[in-house]
Amino acid sequence: MKSICGIDCVKCELNSTCNGCAATGGQPFGAECLVAQCCKRGETALNELKEKLVAAFNALSIQDMEEVTELNALKGSFANIEYALPNGQVVKFWDDNKIYLGNQLHKEGSDRCYGIIADEKYLMVSEYSGYGADSEIIVFKRWN
Repeated sequence: MKSICGIDCVKCELNSTCNGCAATGGQPFGAECLVAQCCKRGETALNELKEKLVAAFNALSIQDMEEVTELNALKGSFANIEYALPNGQVVKFWDDNKIYLGNQLHKEGSDRCYGIIADEKYLMVSEYSGYGADSEIIVFKRWN
């Protein structure tokens, strides 16, 4: 398979389920890949987006969250955990088949983590324990 962003598809753990982003026009799992869309706009577009998002996450000044320095391409299903809303409804916010930018950061002084994820319009910070248990939304907002 050939990628748009330059990732080595042979080394990717998802290559057996991926349809290839070059062959699908940037929709390797049937939904948009944010990284491929940026790469189509030019060489610097992905780095510019990452820099803006890193700044946006850090500007939130969330107590006990380490500084965001890197964002990785994440398939939605890896980061799309369930959240219980105040009315008891359980929801997911992201598309399992889209590719987003995000990371997992350790919460200082705790065994919990912060999950950060974003697309071109929204960003989310959530807190959870192992494997997404006891998840809660810290911030979900339009950023761009």
